[in-house]
Amino acid sequence: MAFLDIRNVVIKGVAACVPKAIEENIDIINIPASDLEKLIKNTGVQRRHIIAPGTCTSDLCFAAAEKLIADLKWDKSEIEGLIFVSQTPDYILPATSCILQNRLGISTECLTLDISLGCSGFVYGLSTIAGYMQSGAIKKALLLTGDTSSMTCSSEDKSSYPLFGDAGTALALEYADGDGGIKFHLGTDGAGFESIIIKDGGYRNQTTQSSLDRNTVSEGISRNNLELALDGMDVFSFGISKAPETVKLLIEKFGLEKDSIDYFYFHQANLMMNERIRKKLQLPEEKAPLSLKDFGNTSSASIPLTMVTQTAMELKNGKNSIVACGFGVGLSWATMQCNTENLVIPDLLYYG
Repeated sequence: MAFLDIRNVVIKGVAACVPKAIEENIDIINIPASDLEKLIKNTGVQRRHIIAPGTCTSDLCFAAAEKLIADLKWDKSEIEGLIFVSQTPDYILPATSCILQNRLGISTECLTLDISLGCSGFVYGLSTIAGYMQSGAIKKALLLTGDTSSMTCSSEDKSSYPLFGDAGTALALEYADGDGGIKFHLGTDGAGFESIIIKDGGYRNQTTQSSLDRNTVSEGISRNNLELALDGMDVFSFGISKAPETVKLLIEKFGLEKDSIDYFYFHQANLMMNERIRKKLQLPEEKAPLSLKDFGNTSSASIPLTMVTQTAMELKNGKNSIVACGFGVGLSWATMQCNTENLVIPDLLYYG
């Protein structure tokens, strides 16, 4: 099993940015109102922030990073690592992390890397950047995570369109010799790769005229092969089994006391799934905060966005033991535990 115990790395701050534009789910025009009411109740998503045409995930992450760097009073010349986690990059190539290094004015003596992951991406990205930092070769680094999933969904697909919102986040990390530490459990089951997929547009199935053909999968679900296809039953079954399992494995492996953990931040999949996971782990509601109502499922941004919007005051003032668990596209899952103290957390930023 992929367990990691990475020492000498601490989280210093976190920031999040969402588009100004809001779409109320009850107002979606291509889905019957009766279906929308049921979807809102089951998913817990009342509204989502939606990107404007011409804006990218990197724009949201850039805004979050700029504000976080300023509030931390970091010297940009000291930032030596930048990882960008997203499945909605600026281009097929080059890597968006290279573009962000230049936009942010960070030194060219900076390691940059793109990671193509969604729901588990925040924790996977954190394990990667922390692994680079633990020797002390990199003293300060940024983890930028986000997605503009609304751009990938068909507005005529009730299984995905009312669920996904857009967001970008930034996490700041520092090397701390003899201090700190982040524990991880990571896993993958690629046999389920088709459960969440955009079938065309890559190099396995390149874009053709037929990629644009609209297919009616079932009542209320119509999309083409350049749009997100989500197998809701497969994903639900995976999430409610794998998320509790990976949290339990992490706690058992490292001898953690579940009751001493202040917050469990789960990927914000949907209300039914998140509530089932919470109840399986016998967690009180106040220890598993939700941001679904106002932001929806924001993919790799959902965990840090929840930290910023639901528990900023607590994280900014004092010490906290936190667990974060991401699960989804891949299929993949990742859970981490660390201790935080007096984090720098700017107010939620709005773009556009």
